[in-house]
Amino acid sequence: MESPRGRSTAAIRGDECGGRVMSIPAHSVCTAIRDDIVSGVYERGSRLTEESLARRYGVSRVPVREALRTLEAEGFVVTRRHAGAQVAEPGAQEAVDVLETRLLLEPLCAARAAQRRTEAHLKVLRGLVRLGQERARRGQEEDLRSLGAWFHETLAQASASETLTSLLTLLRHKIAWMYVVESPDRPQESW
Repeated sequence: MESPRGRSTAAIRGDECGGRVMSIPAHSVCTAIRDDIVSGVYERGSRLTEESLARRYGVSRVPVREALRTLEAEGFVVTRRHAGAQVAEPGAQEAVDVLETRLLLEPLCAARAAQRRTEAHLKVLRGLVRLGQERARRGQEEDLRSLGAWFHETLAQASASETLTSLLTLLRHKIAWMYVVESPDRPQESW
């Protein structure tokens, strides 16, 4: 099904939407699959079939096929001839490369954000820092990771560079997938 913008969409079954048929963009299917890979719903090396993914997300196979191509380009999925798609199994060197790339891009992003930010960006960033400090002080460590991601995403958006924002978002997803991040011993110091 084509959306007005020319992007593929998928119809969600009416029984899942109160009897209505809804269309969702194919990139939403990609985001859902990526999130499930990152969170461990699909383990590294596990097989991904179009049929089972379409059933799980309530869409046709077309947006699933598109999503798998995108996820392969991003490095989350590998496709082998006659074997189909499976969750990638990144090696140690790839994990190091992802971290080093992030270390190279974040200072550029911060410099651009310092030059191009708006008052709205500053307000959100300050609020996130205050919230992070408050949660760390109270020992509410479960929120710190998502607050940190929100902070870095806002900083990337303040750079006014779509390229930097999309690259850093992809790297953040890959790092969350490749590494088990433990909470710091003293979370107050990370904020």
